[in-house]
Amino acid sequence: MAVTSKANAQWTGSSLGDGSGQAQLASGSEFAMSWKARAEEGRAVTPEELIAGAHASCYSMALTHTLDEAGFTSESVATSAEVDFVAGEGITEIRLSVEARIPGIEDAKFQELAEAAKDGCPVSQALAGTTIKLASASLAS
Repeated sequence: MAVTSKANAQWTGSSLGDGSGQAQLASGSEFAMSWKARAEEGRAVTPEELIAGAHASCYSMALTHTLDEAGFTSESVATSAEVDFVAGEGITEIRLSVEARIPGIEDAKFQELAEAAKDGCPVSQALAGTTIKLASASLAS
């Protein structure tokens, strides 16, 4: 059975520069949108920031599942995602970094499974037209 996620957005204005908008997620979160916020780092919530959050959370779950299927029990998986946006080009690269605590796993096996989880992650698959790199994968002690 499919689970459907929903969001709505409205944009007002005749151009990117003078327009603004509002987005609402079905879960109740809302955020304002503007081109300036999107084109200048750190201004407000952007579509790319939402993609980063979705990718980091999905990858953490995908890696946990991949480890479990390979017979390893993870104690923790912490993932960060960085999404680069260039005006006129779009999203140019996504970098995932993960640190995990997994008893009894060798680093080489962890690296293999971390890469497999990147490829199997549903958000990675949805963004397949973008360069996605596993920037770092480390085991916590």
